[in-house]
Amino acid sequence: MDEATDSTTRTRAGAADATSPAREWVWLLRVLAIVVVFAVIAIARSRQLDISFRDPHGKLFTHKIQSTAQTLLLFVVIDIALRWFRGRSAGRSLWQTVRTRWTPYRIGLIALALVSYQVVYLCYRNLKSWDVFRTPQDDLLLKWDRWLFFDHSPAVLLHDLLGKDLAARLLTDLYESFSTLVTVALVAALAFTPTVRSAYVFVVSAMWAWILGVGSYYLIPSLGPFHAAPEEFTGLTRTSIQRTQEAYLAQRDYLLANPHAHDAFAQISAFASLHCALSCLIFLMARYYGLRVLSWAAAAFLAGTLVATVYLGWHFAVDDVAGIAIAWISVQLGKLVVLGSWRSAHDPAASL
Repeated sequence: MDEATDSTTRTRAGAADATSPAREWVWLLRVLAIVVVFAVIAIARSRQLDISFRDPHGKLFTHKIQSTAQTLLLFVVIDIALRWFRGRSAGRSLWQTVRTRWTPYRIGLIALALVSYQVVYLCYRNLKSWDVFRTPQDDLLLKWDRWLFFDHSPAVLLHDLLGKDLAARLLTDLYESFSTLVTVALVAALAFTPTVRSAYVFVVSAMWAWILGVGSYYLIPSLGPFHAAPEEFTGLTRTSIQRTQEAYLAQRDYLLANPHAHDAFAQISAFASLHCALSCLIFLMARYYGLRVLSWAAAAFLAGTLVATVYLGWHFAVDDVAGIAIAWISVQLGKLVVLGSWRSAHDPAASL
């Protein structure tokens, strides 16, 4: 996005955020409907299994809301400082910058976006936990991988190509940075995009990724190649990944044995890879917002994630393919829900 276009968009954004609440209720209702319907589905599954919703140690909702809000506050301060610095030549004061940009309307809708997103995420995590009651189909995914790679294991091919020590350490660090990246990308969209509505495109797209992702878990329940073919990963340098994989299997066993225990909660599912889905979604949204440099960085992270998921045994190669498909579909659905069509980011109507 060039500087002139960005300036025009920011001017339009301020007016739109200040004057458009009355005419935006339709797309907001669509967003809220998604949250409500998904929550109803999760509640129905909870009642079917006779297992209540769980938020272990408050990490999935309460702590997530708090940490995300803190990051958002930091980004808001940065946003205000940058906009004030740019507007000094026009005589704009710091207070004028705050009042024009961060209206009660904008603050309220961003708060609603955060809560809606976390509700969807909480439902997703609980539905994912309950997926352990379905029979895993890892053998099917193993066959698909062998077919795609001419009767070879893609993980073994990567081990032979990259080695089993330094690559294991580097890819572990990359894989474990995923949660931080998603949070930062979400908050950056809310803080820095020209309008609330354009920020919602990212938020709703991410919500769809979690929704479609958990649907794929139920379509083909699986645990991952580290469990289905453990012999392929025994030579890797031991990192936190192996400890996490062991912990996830123990959590699964505990939930299956004690489904009504208050602390029984599982976190393991392979198909599709939502690490790949959300990484790809961030790349697609960077392109959507016209952020060329960030899109290249996101593309590099996505490439690393595609390698890491298979190399470390978390996912089959077909899981990654499905994850990329989920990302593309989620972005289209996000634009459809928020904008009413698949408009480009630079369509004037998209900045309302």
